[in-house]
Amino acid sequence: MQGANPELAQIKEKMRATWMAGDFGKIAHYSSPGAVEFVSRLELRPGMKVLDVACGTGNLGIPAARAGAKVTGVDIAPNLLEQARRRASAEKLNAVFEEGDAEQLPYEDGAFDLVMSMFGAMFAPRPELVAAELTRVCRPGGVIAMANWTHDGFVGESFAVTARHVPPPPGLAAPLLWGHEPTVRERLGKGTSKITTSRRSIEFDYPFPPDEVVQFFRQYFGPTSSSFARLDSDGQAALARDLEGHWRQNNRANGRRTLVSAEYLEVSATRA
Repeated sequence: MQGANPELAQIKEKMRATWMAGDFGKIAHYSSPGAVEFVSRLELRPGMKVLDVACGTGNLGIPAARAGAKVTGVDIAPNLLEQARRRASAEKLNAVFEEGDAEQLPYEDGAFDLVMSMFGAMFAPRPELVAAELTRVCRPGGVIAMANWTHDGFVGESFAVTARHVPPPPGLAAPLLWGHEPTVRERLGKGTSKITTSRRSIEFDYPFPPDEVVQFFRQYFGPTSSSFARLDSDGQAALARDLEGHWRQNNRANGRRTLVSAEYLEVSATRA
């Protein structure tokens, strides 16, 4: 990673390993309807050049390609990209998925009409570089669109529960600052002419109860799996108990179903 110091390079390698752990495709399946809704608000037109940054398994890229866009997805995790490629191939969509870093995108200036990211680019360790890269690769008059978890939404509070047991690495900007409107305006303000934001929610709907949801994330969601792995057996039991309580407290369903609304900040910035 050009220009990265050894400590930062190590952090990025750990992040890559974390996102490659488990099977993120199983997690992404349950947020897919919300991703489709997000894409439906982007006013895509056939032939538009679209970049999905930190694309994961293609939750944004696939519906964008269905709308006729020429989609490029970029992510640090090869196994997630492979799932995205299989999904695009199965539907014969105009989409390519490539390995790359949100802080150093391998694309020319102004190459895309739309640059988007949903719950992805917000996790890169140097947000100022991410903001600069999202802006750089977007053409003048194009749009940068993001969906970022908020601090006081369900996912933000879930992060706080986990952080009480497994503190995040020191010295790194909190990902949830991307869900803070003044911070987003400051980060994207340089190089853009207009920024709009709105708070929206995505529904998590699981056909199993909260305790099984926690086990589901523990098995398939890399960050959760990695957090549990850093604890001894007593610590793991305590983290599981607190996470189950958080899901149970916010569950709107009855019986063996779990239904939770998770707030995020939707951001749209027009490239100057």
